[in-house]
Amino acid sequence: MKFLAIDTANEYMCVLAYKDGKVAKAFLPDCSMRHSTELMGQVEKALTECELTLDECDFFAAVVGAGSFTGIRIGVSAAKGFCLATGKPSLPITSFEVAAYNGLERGKKTLCVVDALHDAYYACGFDEENRVILPPAYLTEDEVLSLAAEGYSLRALHSKDEWDIALVERVKVLPCDPAEGLKNAVLAKAAAGAFGELNAVYVRKSSAELNLGK
Repeated sequence: MKFLAIDTANEYMCVLAYKDGKVAKAFLPDCSMRHSTELMGQVEKALTECELTLDECDFFAAVVGAGSFTGIRIGVSAAKGFCLATGKPSLPITSFEVAAYNGLERGKKTLCVVDALHDAYYACGFDEENRVILPPAYLTEDEVLSLAAEGYSLRALHSKDEWDIALVERVKVLPCDPAEGLKNAVLAKAAAGAFGELNAVYVRKSSAELNLGK
């Protein structure tokens, strides 16, 4: 299996090149305002390190959200361009799956959360086999805490030295490695044949859309 996977949906940037078990990672922990300028350089870095070319890739994967509206579009557009240029299929991955595939907790259901700012979160629930049991939703902090009280184990992607998600002050949240989760999610979904269109997952309207509707 050979592939290139891109995650620009959150404040970090992660690019993975994978060639028959060999993995090359390009990772920038704080890239929220530089996704568009840094992406192609990081793609080239990962491909070179993995001794892989775009034409050799069997498919291209991209994280389609939830997360930054602009960041999602950058990664999805790049992956779509690679697919178009090479005639290869695409594999959509959600930010929730990146967290969910960062390790299984047998016997527990998991709520994967992405910080949506203003004491709110994008969230999606999984069972112990990583099947979605709670569709992606936009939740307040209190709603997330209520689900935790119902037995959900919380986890979130963690890219910096300091744990900067406010929830940890009120409940246990398992930090997840974005690169490891991305690799595991792509391998699992590719093995299951879950290829498809790279359609952005926004969960809610953007601030501009919300303001327009007022």
